[in-house]
Amino acid sequence: MLNHQKSPLTAILLVLFTAAVPPASSAQTFEASWESLGQYRCPEWFRDAKLGIFLHWGPTSVAAVDGWYGRNMYIQGHSAYEYHVKTFGHPSKFGYKDLIAVWKAENFDPNHLVQLFKQAGARYVVPVAVHHDNFDLWDSTYQRWNAVKMGPKKDIIGLWRKAILANDLRFGVSTHMDRSLSWFNTSKGSDKTGPLAGVPYDGADPQYSDLYCQKNDEGMEWPYLPKNAPESWRKIWFIRTEDLIDKYHPDLLYFDGGIPYVDVGLPLVAHFYNENQKWHNGRLEAVLNLKKTKVSGAYQEGMCVQDLERSKLEGIKPEPWQTDTSINGPWFYERGGKYVTRNDVIDMLADIVSKNGNLLLNIPLMADGTLDAPSERILSEMGKWMAVNGEAIHGTRPWRTYGEGPTSVKDEYSEEIKEAFTSRDFRFTTKGDALYVIGLDWLDGGQMITVRSLSTGQKLNKIVDLRLLGAAGSLRWERDGEGLKIRLPEKKPCDYAYVMKITFKK
Repeated sequence: MLNHQKSPLTAILLVLFTAAVPPASSAQTFEASWESLGQYRCPEWFRDAKLGIFLHWGPTSVAAVDGWYGRNMYIQGHSAYEYHVKTFGHPSKFGYKDLIAVWKAENFDPNHLVQLFKQAGARYVVPVAVHHDNFDLWDSTYQRWNAVKMGPKKDIIGLWRKAILANDLRFGVSTHMDRSLSWFNTSKGSDKTGPLAGVPYDGADPQYSDLYCQKNDEGMEWPYLPKNAPESWRKIWFIRTEDLIDKYHPDLLYFDGGIPYVDVGLPLVAHFYNENQKWHNGRLEAVLNLKKTKVSGAYQEGMCVQDLERSKLEGIKPEPWQTDTSINGPWFYERGGKYVTRNDVIDMLADIVSKNGNLLLNIPLMADGTLDAPSERILSEMGKWMAVNGEAIHGTRPWRTYGEGPTSVKDEYSEEIKEAFTSRDFRFTTKGDALYVIGLDWLDGGQMITVRSLSTGQKLNKIVDLRLLGAAGSLRWERDGEGLKIRLPEKKPCDYAYVMKITFKK
């Protein structure tokens, strides 16, 4: 167990959470140590789900020009600053706090939205509960700057939770507030030139320090993360995250990085796992998403589910993992955002699932709580594809190899989808006695395709059936040393990727 004697706060937390009343007898008790948390095992629901929806939404959506609007609007010369001055006024007079009052979420219908997500094939939904802007979207006990008291005056997270559970999906939340301490440092500055040069921005006013945080020298350079956060801030991070967990009982908790502060972070993770078992009669249904990076917190393999922001793996990982990315480039809604194609989304999903991963797809809402037309179209097309091919995605597991083909997938951060898959690129998933071969690009109908991973040189049981999902009857095929050769029909059964289901003799 790590040495936690340096901080009196940590000592108190350890007493609270390692000496708590044990969960049900079938549960295990997690303690605030890497060794104990290493006993974690990913629950089956997450392994089966494959697709989740991420939701970035808040006061930033009002401006709809920059996902980091709350920071960049205080940087003279930045496009967000220029937009803010033109639209709302100078940040010494109209700051981010005033933007909160403008956000009303007047057309927010969470049940309608969740139904759209479910029809698209999602099995879990993860709204952002607090972003870097330090504004809590729940009935927060420890932060007066919250959506119940200000702005929409609605318990946004509570409303999401009710709708998500009513539609039999898994409910998760994400928290990004660890960066708030340094993220808002720009709000304490002032213009360097012009008629208001030297006039402090509103973040310099101490009466708003619980939103903008105290001025500090943390995170002045990318990635703007606090490196030496004071104990007072670590305590705030802990109690607010604990408040979110205890009030809303999420099955998934997402940190925007690793564990930001180990001394309070490990007790918090132990608390989440232990409490989650109590909510589920001793079963551990909890998923903690952490990123394995060198600059954004602590991470240890095996005590969580790894999340890769805007990245993918080159091959199969034995334990489940997740990619999160956004459909229109920015995380928050931006007018004029460049949307991914429906084809790219389906190909990305197939590639990730074949490698034992899940896709957490961000769908940004407009300020009023509705979706724009491109977002609705993407969700609709995903739903049509899933209606035909969903059995090759949900509840599947990786095969002996993830796939084959000439197109490589790099394990690297990218805000754009770079892969252009061909008719020779295939991905494999399996369920029971069936192997699903997902073709990522259609070859003109009536032609023969070859799946080389299924040649006679491979030790496989006898094929008893081979059909194309969404099409009637079985396909014509032959198998030799070159591969499994399949005659495609003239007509494609669906748009985008297609799926062949191969049933083997038991």
